[in-house]
Amino acid sequence: MKKNIAIIMGGYSSEVAISLKSGTVVYTHLDKEKYTPYKIHILKNKWVLVDEKNEEHLINKHDFSADVNGKKIMFDCIFNAIHGAPGENGTILAYFDLIGLKHTSAPFYQMALTFNKRDTLSVVKQYGIAAATSVYLNKGDTTNVDKIIDKVGLPCFVKPNNAGSSFGISKVHTKEALIPALDVAYKEDSEILIESFLDGTEVSVGVIQYKGEIKVLPITEIVSENDFFDYEAKYEGKSQEITPARLSESQEKKVTEIAKRIYQILNMRGFSRSEYIFVNDEPHFLEMNTVPGLTEESILPQQASCAGISLSKLFGNAIETALNN
Repeated sequence: MKKNIAIIMGGYSSEVAISLKSGTVVYTHLDKEKYTPYKIHILKNKWVLVDEKNEEHLINKHDFSADVNGKKIMFDCIFNAIHGAPGENGTILAYFDLIGLKHTSAPFYQMALTFNKRDTLSVVKQYGIAAATSVYLNKGDTTNVDKIIDKVGLPCFVKPNNAGSSFGISKVHTKEALIPALDVAYKEDSEILIESFLDGTEVSVGVIQYKGEIKVLPITEIVSENDFFDYEAKYEGKSQEITPARLSESQEKKVTEIAKRIYQILNMRGFSRSEYIFVNDEPHFLEMNTVPGLTEESILPQQASCAGISLSKLFGNAIETALNN
């Protein structure tokens, strides 16, 4: 009997449009002989099932069901395609745990932890993982520009702590540009991360559960046409994404081992894509994305394709893994 799969997409953050695209790709590529997929839009003002006629049917939040033309639709599994809140930060996953619905992501605590860049760095640094020098600020804190620059140097990066798709990130080249960059970041989040600039090759490493094992996918090298891997570079073609990356055998071995180790340290499940910069041949961890882009052009699907894994197999494996957990 075919399983009913709710593909949740949208969300409450700046990444709504990207998430809707990712979710639609999952819907298109799921094996229809094994699964009956449904598009579920989770938005600030409504939770709705969107049918093939583009008609909306309200989700009953008591049991996450939907009434479609007099028929009650229940779901066997949730496919999480929400970038940002409430999918990537774990909020809605805690709700699914409470009502007993399985989902394709890691447990809600791991999702909340990895969505918080500062907390993730604090954990992995305890295990000897190299990372950039950083300063943390909360909205309302006194900002001592000279002290910050003395610690992280110039140029540096200013990032919202809980945001994705490079929204609110600035590369700061001068002392005078720091405060305006903080203002931009605070529009996305009340917590800020300021990091030293790491000059080296940037790579993105996908790590997933595949057929019962932790699998590190072929590595992608990021070559941005812009000053850094910003929104334009990610989504508007202003970068080269080279898979497999042009790394030495030693570099590839190091970053593969570290990526797998971090996945295990953080008790991850499901999809992950982490970013690293090589400094003197040593990979420095930047951050982890636990609901990475899932379109045909996105990095993790490119990596899966390079490994001989089709989108249908990639998405189907995520569902089977969730059902068997």
